[in-house]
Amino acid sequence: MARPEIWKDKLILAVDDEPDVLEIIQELFSDYPEVTLHTATTFEKARQLLVSYSYDLVILDIMGVRGFDLLQIATLEGLPAVMLTAHAVNPEALKKSIELGAKAYLPKDFLRSLVPFLEDVLKLSYQSTWKKALDHIGVIFSEKFGSDWRKSEEHFWNDFEKKLSLDEPTIIK
Repeated sequence: MARPEIWKDKLILAVDDEPDVLEIIQELFSDYPEVTLHTATTFEKARQLLVSYSYDLVILDIMGVRGFDLLQIATLEGLPAVMLTAHAVNPEALKKSIELGAKAYLPKDFLRSLVPFLEDVLKLSYQSTWKKALDHIGVIFSEKFGSDWRKSEEHFWNDFEKKLSLDEPTIIK
């Protein structure tokens, strides 16, 4: 089966304080020799890598490695970042991820679908990526936090939805 061309010569950084999560990510990319995957288990190592390389994509755990601080660094460096989390699966962490410039947000429960998820992140616009992610996350959050999980930050979510409905091309050229 042919792999999507999108992975050609990609440099990716995955950061998580749980080595088993990084092993799963390495395993998921083991069939993609055209992808170079760097990993880090600490904030310090991740920070050093973020300022030393020009990554095509950065995958950040929120807890344990100061993921929001790393997201700020990645954003300043102009690097697209995806937040990957188990413990911070909540509306506040999602909102903060958006505010700090994350391109997407994925609960670790869906780690096995990481590669196709990241393909979408790489090929779709910011708006299309977040629309797709929020369709999925919204269902999970409604089940976990109730259907009014956006209520406490209603102004933010209304503004964000307006931003997502801007008429822009879906596929990045």
